[in-house]
Amino acid sequence: MTQATIVDSHCHLDFPDFDGERDALIGRAIEAGVTRMVTICTKLRLEPQVRAIAEEYTPIFYAAGTHPMSAADEPLATIEELLALAEHPKFVGIGETGLDYHYTAESAEIQKQSLRVHIAAARESKLPLIIHARAADDDMARILREEFDKGAYTCVMHCFSSSAALAKAALEMDFYLSMSGIAAFPKSQELRDIFAAAPVDRVLVETDSPYLAPPPFRGKRNEPAYTAHTAKVGADVFGLSYEDFAKQTTANFDRLFWKAAG
Repeated sequence: MTQATIVDSHCHLDFPDFDGERDALIGRAIEAGVTRMVTICTKLRLEPQVRAIAEEYTPIFYAAGTHPMSAADEPLATIEELLALAEHPKFVGIGETGLDYHYTAESAEIQKQSLRVHIAAARESKLPLIIHARAADDDMARILREEFDKGAYTCVMHCFSSSAALAKAALEMDFYLSMSGIAAFPKSQELRDIFAAAPVDRVLVETDSPYLAPPPFRGKRNEPAYTAHTAKVGADVFGLSYEDFAKQTTANFDRLFWKAAG
């Protein structure tokens, strides 16, 4: 039987953690059945080097935006700037953007402004919005809904580890929840329960590498190949075989990230 294939819907292959070994890294991912990866640019001034990685490697696609933790330190993105980037054939999503009040609550207002710019670009480009949310559930749910009511857009709640209430708000707009290594941590049963209550056709898997390695690699550098370990936990959460969960999450990815569809 051929190996089930899956997608790492969110990683950071431009980070220096991977310098000098991207060939080997991508080789290990493919060997593990991770046949496509989306590498995320978190500061728009770094977009050219992230784009270069996507251009060099066939399995790699990319997205770009201003990470909320950088919103106060980087120029405010414009809708026009993001739409121009979206013309690239391997540019598949807008972000990551969002709200982070855990580390950067002092920049909440500029984060909100930046988020709305990214939403507008996602709406106009028809590309999915990639959301980072931490310690900002109420504002996040409110802004996503306010903007959705102005005009629909698609979205993934990347590395979802927020409340059941935010999951419910996102799912009511047919958004997607992405499962990272956090969902595989032994103490994350409450998070696994939130995923279990979600429709399986609204779930993606990711690494967020180099961060958040799942067991048995917890505490070490994460990499796209480890998506398989999180997906095994995801399969258990939904009572599916690994093959069926891999097939379902890949179909979900193809539906949302239509420019990267296999």
